[in-house]
Amino acid sequence: MQGIGTDFQELTSYTRKNIGGRGLDWSRKPPVFKRYEAERISLPTPEIEGGTPIWQAMQRRRSFRDFSGSPISLKTLAQLIWATQGGTAVAGDTLFRTVPSAGGLFPIETYLVINRVEGLDPGLYHLFLPEWELEYLSPGNYGRSLAEAALGQGMMDKAAVDFVWTAVIARSAWKYEQRAYRYIYLDAGHICQNLYLACEALELGCCAVGAFFDSEASQLIGVDGKEEPVIYMAAVGKKT
Repeated sequence: MQGIGTDFQELTSYTRKNIGGRGLDWSRKPPVFKRYEAERISLPTPEIEGGTPIWQAMQRRRSFRDFSGSPISLKTLAQLIWATQGGTAVAGDTLFRTVPSAGGLFPIETYLVINRVEGLDPGLYHLFLPEWELEYLSPGNYGRSLAEAALGQGMMDKAAVDFVWTAVIARSAWKYEQRAYRYIYLDAGHICQNLYLACEALELGCCAVGAFFDSEASQLIGVDGKEEPVIYMAAVGKKT
């Protein structure tokens, strides 16, 4: 069955003939982090001791779509963010995190649609990891619009918070060229699985979303959809 997917797999394949012979231009390496000129909110320090054993969290992990509509705390949100992108060590200009990334390049950016989080106004936020801060980009009921962009999945509006992940393609393509697209989607999968496990540990529901109108989702978040497209989402909230 020939098609775009098959072509993608073939055109991004490594062979012994095409893998070598290319050096890296370090002067052209893209910035590691993206920052906005916006109001900043410091996040609480995450708790990384105790909690639900990882084996139990994996055994219980399920997609959950029926949220109660109750708020979660800012502390809980910080725990979830740390699980997906929290810094764990520094080596040179690389901030290692709770998830792996091809080449340590971390192309994934985290945006948050806040619907019901105590201490935060509803609206669109961006994670600035080096300072462990949220950047408040715009107020409003983004949950309803995100639900419409996600093929009418109302859970996006009922959730306490929606994670929206974009990819800065150049961060990975600088090293891996067309192969970067494979790694970007793998990176996003690592991130979302950690979110699932963190939600289970905190007795929250989580549902990953890969079905959405790409241009509408990118426009809603404020990215161009080409150099930085939306690639994955997840709704999180208290269970009914």
